[in-house]
Amino acid sequence: MNEQLHKDLITLDQILEKVKVQGLDYLAKLSERPTSASSAILLNETLDEMGLGSMDTLKAFNEKFEKLIVSSSGPRYLGFVIGGTTPASIVGDWLATIYDQNPQAIKGEGDISAHIEMETIKLLLDLFDLPKDFTGGFVTGATMSNFTCLATARQWIGKQHGKDFARDGVSEQIYILSASPHSSVIKSLSMLGIGSNNYIRVKVNSDNRESIDIEDLKLKIKALKGQPFILISSAGTVNTVDFDDFKTISKLKRNHDFWWHIDGTFGAFAACSPKYKHLTSGWETADSITIDCHKWLNVPYESAIFLVKEQYRSIQTETFQNSNAPYLGDPSEDFNYLNFLPENSRRLKALPVWFSLMAYGKKGYRYITENVVAMANHFGHFIETSNAFELMAPIRLNNVCYTLEGEENQDKVFPFLKNINETGKVFMTPTVYNGKKGIRASFVNWRTSKQDVDMVAKVMIKLISNRVV
Repeated sequence: MNEQLHKDLITLDQILEKVKVQGLDYLAKLSERPTSASSAILLNETLDEMGLGSMDTLKAFNEKFEKLIVSSSGPRYLGFVIGGTTPASIVGDWLATIYDQNPQAIKGEGDISAHIEMETIKLLLDLFDLPKDFTGGFVTGATMSNFTCLATARQWIGKQHGKDFARDGVSEQIYILSASPHSSVIKSLSMLGIGSNNYIRVKVNSDNRESIDIEDLKLKIKALKGQPFILISSAGTVNTVDFDDFKTISKLKRNHDFWWHIDGTFGAFAACSPKYKHLTSGWETADSITIDCHKWLNVPYESAIFLVKEQYRSIQTETFQNSNAPYLGDPSEDFNYLNFLPENSRRLKALPVWFSLMAYGKKGYRYITENVVAMANHFGHFIETSNAFELMAPIRLNNVCYTLEGEENQDKVFPFLKNINETGKVFMTPTVYNGKKGIRASFVNWRTSKQDVDMVAKVMIKLISNRVV
């Protein structure tokens, strides 16, 4: 055996103990760690011939990179909607690494990790109070979830024309309607060969909304003259977490031939709380739904699920089947994840989710949902009562979109955001809403408290008072 590998193997308990202590120290001091870092790093371009071994490699990492790791999983990171990691999800994630399974087939030879994934999907359906006629799987994030759902929808469109798009290529016009699609949806349309510009934009409701104007949707449907189409709607838009009218869309679906996809990346977890569940009323009749787990579910990053009605399993398999690989089994037999979603090689991303769901249950996720919404409203109250800022839209769930007071300060918005982030106390992202420059604070971390929000407010007041804009 290689010398370094052998040394690491016989001292693995010491190595992991050191990593455990370092990890616990990071988590204990998460609130103290900066939310941003800027430092010039000289990148190494040569590889050591013999290798350093794990202990010395950890030392090298700590000396070069560790101090620059930001608290993106911390309570004041309000930027790219990265949830934290619950203790139980960390347990599941570590075990997923140790066991190193690849979820494949439900039946036949191989490991049982696919069963864990299927059980986790069933638990999530119960959490969201969705019917059992949905089935799904785990992918890396909203982009791949939207991609998977829309690829299946693309195949469905082909079937309406008597075509097999997966085998023969897209040969018919694919009509897509949407009002405020997330960038990952647009990216998916590009990857699917449909074209990122090839969708019909439906008007949004008036009164400062991002949701579908139902009357305009009806006009757009009428103009298609019975052609099948894909409707992409939102359970939480990217800026203001606005929801489309799912009840009315459900009624439209009874009379029109379309695939209904809901992007629930931002707002699906509203279904976890009796206070906000009404926002998702009617979504159970959709054909497919995207949900991000590494947001509200607060599990390690790179975790999302797709949900597709089970009645479409055959066209989903047609879309993703491995038809030229006999060693992977017959795609027409049993349930095989390798023929059900884009990736053949997948980590057991379900395990951190399974652990967190089992550990905290419905009550735990109701608390997380209601707490982050409460924190968003607490921050929103600060914005509303300040003379320096103004809300750009009502706070509907967990996002706060705001800007500097006064049109004359529009050019100062992004420089002000840069100064906020450079404090290392909080991280937010820029946005443009209704033609105005703004700042978006997205609350999703289970640790965020009023003390955190008040600290952010103090940072902003200090910058305004010192005219640092």
